[in-house]
Amino acid sequence: MSLRIVVCVKYVPDATGDRKFADDLTVDRDDVDGLLSELDEYAVEQALQIAEEADDAEVTVLTVGPEDAKDALRKALSMGADKAVHVEDDDLHGTDVMGTSLVLAKAIEKTGYDVVIAGMASTDGTMGVLPAILAERLGVPQVTLLSEVSIEDGVVKGRRDGDSASEQLEASLPAVVSVTDQSGEARYPSFKGIMAAKKKPVESLELDDLDIDADEVGLAGAWTAVDSAAERPARTAGTIVKDEGEGGKQLAAFLAEQKFI
Repeated sequence: MSLRIVVCVKYVPDATGDRKFADDLTVDRDDVDGLLSELDEYAVEQALQIAEEADDAEVTVLTVGPEDAKDALRKALSMGADKAVHVEDDDLHGTDVMGTSLVLAKAIEKTGYDVVIAGMASTDGTMGVLPAILAERLGVPQVTLLSEVSIEDGVVKGRRDGDSASEQLEASLPAVVSVTDQSGEARYPSFKGIMAAKKKPVESLELDDLDIDADEVGLAGAWTAVDSAAERPARTAGTIVKDEGEGGKQLAAFLAEQKFI
């Protein structure tokens, strides 16, 4: 039986762009270019490597987002994923991590899976908790923050590197896995891959297809809220210390004043 790998990816605002909040204090995604979250590229790469090692495997990329989120799916498909699922619904606007995890769980169950792979965090929200919440919703083990991962004989194994030690972890499939940016550089899509991606299937789903009520997601169903937001103040000129024999003392005094020492 084919190994079914589902990779959760996210379409995020370009970090190099002028990111800001909209009037409703959600992230303004209309006035800035978007792309596949860089941290999710590592998840796609690990899924492809696992598929290449398996006798028979299929990689599905899944995203929740607006129409433009298809760009993230196309990037993953051009890297080598086999097919994609896009959950798009106007009522999803403002959905937080709890609502997103619900939608992803329902879509994953509908698609079918043996292992779900995600990045360690998104580059916009950077919460890093979605894989754990998703595993709880699916009722399967989680093996998270791996810098090395493999699957053999129905078991997923990996290494988690901490500040003082590395752990070897494993879990029986089905399971949810997240990988770090230390798991290996993501491949660049080839011209052949880009052209092939245009012919690969992309399934579109709405909330009704997943039996999810609108009040469970969106701003109304969010468990978290942004109360206020303000633009970051412009950078001011720094302090220049001329070393005329007292530079070290002035530097130490400055660091002490800023409570760095």
